Amino acid sequence: MSPAPVLKIANISKSYRVYRSELQRVASWFGVPVRPREEQWVLKHVNFTVSPGEAVGIVGQNGAGKSTLLKVIAGTLKPTSGDVVVGGNISAILELGMGFHPDLTGRQNVYHAAGLMGYAREQIDQVIDQVRAFAEIGDYFDQPVRTYSSGMQMRVAFSVATMYRPEILIVDEALSVGDTYFQHKSFERIRQFQQEGTTLLLVSHDRAAIQAICSRALLLDRGQLIKDGNPEEVMDFYNALIADQENRSIDQKALPDGKVQTVSGTGEAVIEKVLLADQQGHPLEFVGVGQEVVLTLRVRAVADLPELVVGFMIRDRLGMDVFGTNSFQLGKVLHDLPKGTAVTYRYRLSLSLGVGSYAVTVAAHCGYSHLATNYHWIDRAAIVNIVNLDKQPFAGVSWLPVALDVES
Repeated sequence: MSPAPVLKIANISKSYRVYRSELQRVASWFGVPVRPREEQWVLKHVNFTVSPGEAVGIVGQNGAGKSTLLKVIAGTLKPTSGDVVVGGNISAILELGMGFHPDLTGRQNVYHAAGLMGYAREQIDQVIDQVRAFAEIGDYFDQPVRTYSSGMQMRVAFSVATMYRPEILIVDEALSVGDTYFQHKSFERIRQFQQEGTTLLLVSHDRAAIQAICSRALLLDRGQLIKDGNPEEVMDFYNALIADQENRSIDQKALPDGKVQTVSGTGEAVIEKVLLADQQGHPLEFVGVGQEVVLTLRVRAVADLPELVVGFMIRDRLGMDVFGTNSFQLGKVLHDLPKGTAVTYRYRLSLSLGVGSYAVTVAAHCGYSHLATNYHWIDRAAIVNIVNLDKQPFAGVSWLPVALDVES
């Protein structure tokens, strides 16, 4: 028997209404049937449940409704319709500073913010030194917050939100303003909370963060939940979605290994051939660490193309980007290709990767990346398995030549 969900979102919708006058707005508060001049729906009939201990990433373009959804879950915003059922205490970092008062010190703001979260002063007294130590801002902790940088505010905000392990932790892009050191430190605390049973909702545009931390991802688009599933599959779909073109198509299909392949693009150019081979042109499925290979991509223009850029990305078994490049970055962009033109690209590279299975994503587009115009994008176009045939044992996702001298 599966455990009861710790969070249930039932048919949540949220609209913002613009009235012709303040009098009409006030009248609407008391149930007077006043027709708004304008009504904008930010969330539309969103439904999902979250189990205890689950880590769920929430992704989507700006304006998709992510932050609004989190505010509704946290209780700081009332939905227009629908219900939120929460089965535990929530700690949320929804915006930088968490409403810190600029003229109060960091310490004073900790007491104020934690008090609003429902903690008694005695509880805050017990952990205030730990909050100060985790934030690592030194004497600034007793200085006015108006003297803080955005990164310092984030440090204190995260330290307050996690001073006690919550049953549900919500983080909305706040960590993106911090320095790399504190991001690692924060994610380590999040992982520790996960191991202890905390449920996590994380909004981020960082594919690596979503796939490293979350076991599930939700994709919002124009206020609607359009995808709910494996983070790699959802992020691939999202990656195709952000290349927004009028004639764009996005297709996903299951592969024999159980993974899902995403194919997208306008169709103005198609990738007809993808071949990973050795120097003699023999197809490869298994490759030795550091072996020289040739990745051949054949692209045909289905329409007249003002510009053509072709590239690839290698991802590990978790869907993390390992290495990628394209003909724009390598200074070999083609211009003004007539319809029917076929071009063959041969990338020669050494696969100095760690032992494991890797997927190759290929793309044909215009500009630096597929965000300008995505002609054709194929995730998992080729699979390669790296084996260690002749190198010393090592750990990690890449192989680096190492020499060692030992003196006594």
